[in-house]
Amino acid sequence: MLRIEHLSKTYPNGTRALHDVSLTIPPGMFGLLGPNGAGKSTLMRILATLQEPDSGRASLGDINMLEDKRAVRRTLGYLPQEFGLYPKVTAEDLLDHLAILKGITNTTERRELTNALFAQTNLEAARDKQLGSFSGGMRQRFGIAIALLGKPGLIIVDEPTAGLDPAERVRFLNLLAELGESSVVILSTHIVDDVSELCSRMAIIDRGEIKLEAEPLAAIGDVQGRIWRRVVPRSELAEFQRAHLVISTKLLAGRTVIRVLADAPPGEGFEPAEASLEDVYFAALHRAAVATPAE
Repeated sequence: MLRIEHLSKTYPNGTRALHDVSLTIPPGMFGLLGPNGAGKSTLMRILATLQEPDSGRASLGDINMLEDKRAVRRTLGYLPQEFGLYPKVTAEDLLDHLAILKGITNTTERRELTNALFAQTNLEAARDKQLGSFSGGMRQRFGIAIALLGKPGLIIVDEPTAGLDPAERVRFLNLLAELGESSVVILSTHIVDDVSELCSRMAIIDRGEIKLEAEPLAAIGDVQGRIWRRVVPRSELAEFQRAHLVISTKLLAGRTVIRVLADAPPGEGFEPAEASLEDVYFAALHRAAVATPAE
């Protein structure tokens, strides 16, 4: 169990990245959902022992994560949003080298582990290739292989599917789903579908604050029957936004489709819409924007 209690972080330039963040994260897949700049990466870096908070606590089981960083690193697998690889080194050579750095010095044990990781990440056929030849999806899967060295109890992945093509995204999400069976896995992303498809629990963060913590299905249930859809002329969009709680707008075949959150039909021309996690996400962000107007 990972417990985060009242974490706050403000950067020297005055940017408040986190404000009184508290979360309880059980084993399994946990989605941290929020727009770019919401504070997700700052929280992930603090949990990965790469950054210090101004205040608060974090514990993983009996480990005080802010005081015993060495113990955290022994049980941590971290895949940051951006990570570098040596382009002229083969995947096998680098994974073997990193396993040694992780303390796995027995040659037979290390060979068995790297074989298993290449199989788990579907990279067996590419183990002898130079890393500079890897596609984006292969790089991400190799990053997970690195993160899994030492059988971590906490795995953090930060925006892992950004930039992946649909096929690679599916492969990667299937891999993450397997990992959630035995570890605490935190998936930090701005892609709603990733959380919807994978996570049994989630939180929405915006402007450094947790706006919602829930089970995705329960959160969707809370807005079910309260989402309404209408096609509107583009010229009238601003008028509808003033009159209703418009949580999202989309173009569909050149037409503007709005989705409104309301307890009763908001007016003529609206039809009920099936609620989704995207509606939950946009409703939470809309409430946050209303509660804290942009400066």
